[in-house]
Amino acid sequence: MKIEVKNLTKKYGNKKALDSISFTLEEPKIYGLLGRNGAGKTTFMEILAGQMIETSGEILIDGNKPFDNQRLTESICLIKEGNNFKKDLSIKNVLKISSFFYPKWDQELAETLVTEYNLDPKLKVKALSKGMESALGIIVGLASKAPITVFDEPYIGLDAAARKKFYDILLREYEEEPRTIIFSTHLIDEVSLMFEEVIILQEGKLALQEDADVLRNSACALSGTIDQVEGFIKDKEVITTKKLAGMMTAYVFGHYEAAKVEGLSVEGVPIQELMIYLTERKGA
Repeated sequence: MKIEVKNLTKKYGNKKALDSISFTLEEPKIYGLLGRNGAGKTTFMEILAGQMIETSGEILIDGNKPFDNQRLTESICLIKEGNNFKKDLSIKNVLKISSFFYPKWDQELAETLVTEYNLDPKLKVKALSKGMESALGIIVGLASKAPITVFDEPYIGLDAAARKKFYDILLREYEEEPRTIIFSTHLIDEVSLMFEEVIILQEGKLALQEDADVLRNSACALSGTIDQVEGFIKDKEVITTKKLAGMMTAYVFGHYEAAKVEGLSVEGVPIQELMIYLTERKGA
């Protein structure tokens, strides 16, 4: 499903949560939606899911607006950090209601994941721990098989092993049946290798939209003696530097081959470091 974002603005009083952002998502991919707290990520996702109306501009999904459009919102599943389900519903009832709403619902997958995450179907949402509630959200998001599936910090309360299980299942399901997955997270280093395209919001504006591989290859980490590295980076655009015991590492844009010729050790730069840099730069 094609997502077109056209001059999208959302105001809360005098504050703009989104400030005339425009971009297009055309292909089934795993998109990383990144940015600092208050960047406008959650607001964007709620408008996309038809849960909120914009102030101006629009989001079109295959040419239609999602707000108050049940036919369209049945194709979109948004799983937020919390409060996704009514507290008095049992897990079994949450899954039952979800199966009625999402036309492509996979009941077998849902039941398998309930077992994987050791959930008791009879438990009510209000009795779940934070991690168990997150697991339930993950189950609904994956089993919905919605053509547009959006995860907004979906793993709060899950330990590292449970998060890894989620990532593995998500990738497996995506490979078997590609769909548009939008993933917003602050644990960027854990999931960045899944991203095929990265969107960065900064203070309600679009800071960057780029193919993830292009972004990864746009910068490199150079390591060597302090004299070697300082001499090489004098006229380069430097992201950050670190020094330890006479050695130095510098993150710089470009110059991968030149650094190798100079005898420096060269590695890629994590997307998390690039996101921090891009959202710190004046005029980014």
